Amino acid sequence: MATLPVRRGGRNTSLVNPTREFEDIYDRMGQLMNFAFGDLARVEMPWVPLADLSETDDAYVVKVELPGVSKDQVDVQMQDRELVVSGEIPEEQDGQNGGRRRHRSSRRTGRFEFRAYLSGDVNTDAVRGELTDGVLTLTIPESEAAKPRKIEITG
Repeated sequence: MATLPVRRGGRNTSLVNPTREFEDIYDRMGQLMNFAFGDLARVEMPWVPLADLSETDDAYVVKVELPGVSKDQVDVQMQDRELVVSGEIPEEQDGQNGGRRRHRSSRRTGRFEFRAYLSGDVNTDAVRGELTDGVLTLTIPESEAAKPRKIEITG
């Protein structure tokens, strides 16, 4: 059984989430670049939402975390074996927050894009998508040609 690294500090012991650590480093580097170079370093790159990709006997299942996103803000495209989930979460303007001053903001806004290349042939006409409680669940059935078949042996 694999164990995760543990951060020890005083009496409080907590698990380290490597993904979150990299996101924090990326955010801090972005702040440093903005401070050093101003708007020259500001390149609008889409961020990648957290997602799980799994496979059942007859389909791929993709779950993408999109909290606070409506189905109108999401675009799902399937071309051959490549899945692309994209969209944009608009940034809240100063007038929209009721005159409050923002002290900290760590929620993701702007363009997002998740891409996955599926290893088997899929039936793009039968893909189903459902957005519930901020999680987009896509069920992508495999094509009949890609499904394993039992071969009968005679003789």
